[in-house]
Amino acid sequence: MLKFESFLLGQPRCPEEMSTDRYYYDLTNRLIDIAEKDTNASSLHSALIERAALCVIGYFQDMIADAGLWHGFIDECRRLYGTPVPFFSVSEEYIDYELNREDVGFLVWYAVAMYSDDRQVYPFSMPVVALADAWYKELEDVYEKSPVPEGYHLAHELDVYEEEDREMIMHLGSWLFLHSWLLRPAFAVTVNQIITEKITEGGGNEEIAGAIQDAAKNEPTGPLALYIGEWVHLTVHHKLPYRREKKEQKSSHPSYQRLIEATGGEPVIFIKGYHEFNGFLINHLGWKPGEEHLSQLKDCRDFVLMSNPDKGLLVAPDICRCIKAPTNPFYDSDYASSHAIDLLTIRGRCPHDLLEYVCEKGWLPDAKFPDSDDTSLVARFHDFISRCYLQLYYRGD
Repeated sequence: MLKFESFLLGQPRCPEEMSTDRYYYDLTNRLIDIAEKDTNASSLHSALIERAALCVIGYFQDMIADAGLWHGFIDECRRLYGTPVPFFSVSEEYIDYELNREDVGFLVWYAVAMYSDDRQVYPFSMPVVALADAWYKELEDVYEKSPVPEGYHLAHELDVYEEEDREMIMHLGSWLFLHSWLLRPAFAVTVNQIITEKITEGGGNEEIAGAIQDAAKNEPTGPLALYIGEWVHLTVHHKLPYRREKKEQKSSHPSYQRLIEATGGEPVIFIKGYHEFNGFLINHLGWKPGEEHLSQLKDCRDFVLMSNPDKGLLVAPDICRCIKAPTNPFYDSDYASSHAIDLLTIRGRCPHDLLEYVCEKGWLPDAKFPDSDDTSLVARFHDFISRCYLQLYYRGD
């Protein structure tokens, strides 16, 4: 059974207990009990089931209270992907801002994928579908008689531009980033990275806590990899703040000019072997002759070089076999079938600019989740998958 303290930690008014908290706590434990008795979900660890249940119950509370977080999320998903819930082509029965099977299915996948050790989870795998079906049935049965959750109205009647609302906006932002049901799963991976790095450096609890607070201020999170100000704006106003268009560069980076001259106009080149790679840097990009440049990459078997007018050169080793570009002779469809998904799900595997370019060109045709042949799902939602898994590595610039 989930501890009440663990449930309360995710509530907007924590540590204060609200009148409806016990009801939703009991409902969470009913979902956990249902999952533990479902043989199709038996492969999921008990701790994973608890976290997924907290995520789904948080959605249920948010949706009943029309608290704003789910409202803003599906509005932004529809703008980005033409559907309110990633991976799903919603049925005619789907009703915005109310309980839907597609919502529950997405959130079960999201929690399981973000909290699992093996994070490359197919959204329509048997354990995920079985859990979503069972939990949706239970929530549907209690939907009409569940009380409006007290304390879930943090964003109501707030305005991010009003000075008098600043204190509540700050509280909302802190809860959203560190404790909310929707952002917390994606941030868990970042937290684990921070803890590992600080322990390796010999840091203590204070250093870890400080680094987590810095990440909350400066890094994106949640399934859409938005920054905290964007999430607050989305929750309060159901749309992102206005973004100014970047001014075009009047002059191009020297590396860009040299690369497209060497390739005949292409911003990307594929090279096999360190010797050839080092030679290209010297002979075509003007790097100092007689040296082994980027020697830490000597053991890599292949390289992708890309440049754009304003950022200069980027290098991505050992991914040529995944990219089906017309100018790439090293593409391996069998290898790509197993490893192309890594480019969208493993942080640091492929630089953002290159990943975006490759996906726009349709050069990852064999990318799919393990235990699935569904390449069309990845092709359609490559931007969402990249945002959700890569976070700062996708949106950092």
